[in-house]
Amino acid sequence: MRADFKINRRTRRGTRRRAVPMLRTVPLPVLVGGSALALTGAIGLWQVLPGQIAPTVGAGHGRGMSQVGAFDNARAGWSAEEILGHYYPGAEFGQIGPTTIGVRLQAQDDATLDTFAAAGAQVAGRMIGPNEAAHLTPLPDGGASVVVTAGCDGEVLWQAATDDPFVYPVDAGPGRPADEHLTLCGGTAYRGALGVALENGAYRTVNQVDLDDYLAGLLPAEMQANWADQGAFEALRAQAIAARSYALAENRYPYAQTCDTTDCQVYPGTVKEDARTTEAVAATVGTVLLRDGLILRTEYSAAPDGGRPADIETFAVGPAPDELVETAPAPTAPAAPTRPDPTIEALAGESAIDTEYRRIGGPESSIGAPIGPEMLLPQRAGTYRMYTNGVIIATKTLGAQVVDFSTLLQLVPDVADQLPPSASADPDTSESDVPQGVTPGGQAPAEQTPGTPGGQAPTEQIPAEQVPVEQAPTESVPPEQVPAVPAPAA
Repeated sequence: MRADFKINRRTRRGTRRRAVPMLRTVPLPVLVGGSALALTGAIGLWQVLPGQIAPTVGAGHGRGMSQVGAFDNARAGWSAEEILGHYYPGAEFGQIGPTTIGVRLQAQDDATLDTFAAAGAQVAGRMIGPNEAAHLTPLPDGGASVVVTAGCDGEVLWQAATDDPFVYPVDAGPGRPADEHLTLCGGTAYRGALGVALENGAYRTVNQVDLDDYLAGLLPAEMQANWADQGAFEALRAQAIAARSYALAENRYPYAQTCDTTDCQVYPGTVKEDARTTEAVAATVGTVLLRDGLILRTEYSAAPDGGRPADIETFAVGPAPDELVETAPAPTAPAAPTRPDPTIEALAGESAIDTEYRRIGGPESSIGAPIGPEMLLPQRAGTYRMYTNGVIIATKTLGAQVVDFSTLLQLVPDVADQLPPSASADPDTSESDVPQGVTPGGQAPAEQTPGTPGGQAPTEQIPAEQVPVEQAPTESVPPEQVPAVPAPAA
């Protein structure tokens, strides 16, 4: 939680004296159904014992809820609602639906975004494979330059420009497993999407994340998870509600609502996630504090004296719950490629293989659905991608062409153990718009040889650039698309 604001900035680093609570009964305002009621409860007073000092995140500003006071009050039997009713008198409880929040990752300021996921990811409208890294640089038009590499420091697989400057996990839904989390190269992991933006020419990195996924990472960084084992689970619940309200009332940047440091609320990604604090988030799902129907920016701190009730009229407010943009239901698996429209030209950032796949009918074409990412041909002669019933190969000479699995095996023998069961049969390439038996790199299709699939003669295939055979036009490859290559001198 922030220890300082735009005025009178303070640090939260420091120590606090360990206190022994003494209890007395006093009337407390409690929020029930949006109105303040009085009840008799226990409030902690503290007698400081000399010499007992314990390090904390820092004492903070003392406005609003004291995390130390919430701990002792929870152990004394207060509920989260009673704790919040004490520290924010006059506030009301409200409910919100599912929503996301944008978080500026300040440690990433002035750096490019370099990220990967063990399960793969999505960027520039394309899937990237497991542990392939996406490197994004923000562009002035709001988009990004994208470079995808084999691992964080491996060879470049492809690059493009995109209007969408975010990298997405394979499944955008909340509560996803760790292998789907996006990890910064050399850094921590985050739920949700990671993207880039420009702020006065400076690079910024943003985590766009489901609100409760955000709180799952924030809560154990702001309050100790083991308080749940010490009879203070209600303090964790109170912290979850206060943190949710504070975040939603923020509106700091054009590209993100809040940040990840003590300037806002401490949010280190997934590194500190704990089942006990995650349970506290789930137990308060959607609950926020309001003032006059607007979400209250519920300031809080680790004030060691137990804090004091706040004048909520001095706190900022954010939108009303019904003004929040609710998260659309997320798919449980990566979305299938959109059915192509052959009249649409290549999309920005789309590969030649993707364009050809759309042209021939996408997943409803004879080659079926994709079964892996695009891969490089040997000696970087081009790229290929396997589908259920065939392969598309792309080279600079012929562009993208559909071939059968036997052609791929001649070019890339190592993929034999990756072929689908359908590889034993030739793909049905009888459609007029699907080229048949085409090999990459400018080599003309051989005449049909009995017993050999795809019209390929049973001869050893060598890389395309080493076969400068004059190309003969076919019905499926218009002559104007096939450059003639003179035969070498004997």
